[in-house]
Amino acid sequence: MNPARKIAAEAVGTAFLLAAVVGSGIMGERLAGGNVGIALLANTLATGAMLVALILTFGSISGAHFNPAVTLADAWQGGLAWPDVPGYLGAQLVGAFVGVAVAHLMFGERLFSASRHARAGGEQILSEFVATFGFLCVIWGCARLRSSAVPFAVGAYITGAYWFTASTSFANPAVTLARSASDTFAGIRPQDVPGFIAAQISGAVAATLLFRWLLPLLRKTADRVVVPHASQLESNPERSQVGAGGAS
Repeated sequence: MNPARKIAAEAVGTAFLLAAVVGSGIMGERLAGGNVGIALLANTLATGAMLVALILTFGSISGAHFNPAVTLADAWQGGLAWPDVPGYLGAQLVGAFVGVAVAHLMFGERLFSASRHARAGGEQILSEFVATFGFLCVIWGCARLRSSAVPFAVGAYITGAYWFTASTSFANPAVTLARSASDTFAGIRPQDVPGFIAAQISGAVAATLLFRWLLPLLRKTADRVVVPHASQLESNPERSQVGAGGAS
């Protein structure tokens, strides 16, 4: 697969993800009449559903990471070549900010504005560690045993993690950075970003180390994160049959 196509897929997918997160947050808040629970429910359902759709759409092209923590963990285990990593990270970061800008424009907000939504404290940092740890556990476990289930497992996990973590489960450094430029329901203050990202990277490392112990052959299946890449499907006809039902 042409590297430019992979990078484009990561950028477009991440942009759609952020547009969904921020846009549904704005829509939910406007329609909920001050009921924060209803607004969060709307934000949750839109994000979880969009993740499933985006992974199914772009998974066979780039792996549908949309997340620097996933990309770095995948490269660490040999599923993604290290020379591809800078392109992935750059695409995710640019795509995330584009998605925020598009969401703002659709709802008549300023293109970018520093968030004033405080998400500080030890409970928030712990929540992000737990959210990202669980997120990578789901990816590693499903990629090893049932890669076709990964899109649905990821969407289901994030939907649940929105509600069982105090931070509402950002679990993504690119998402975290971009949401700091959105003074809306989904935002996070810029000064709270470093703690979130440190917790996210730590959670990803911890989950990967755990699964290297639980599944000693993890490196041999790392190329299935999040789902098999198109280049791997082309070189392995047997694996291409896995995605014939729709989930690559």
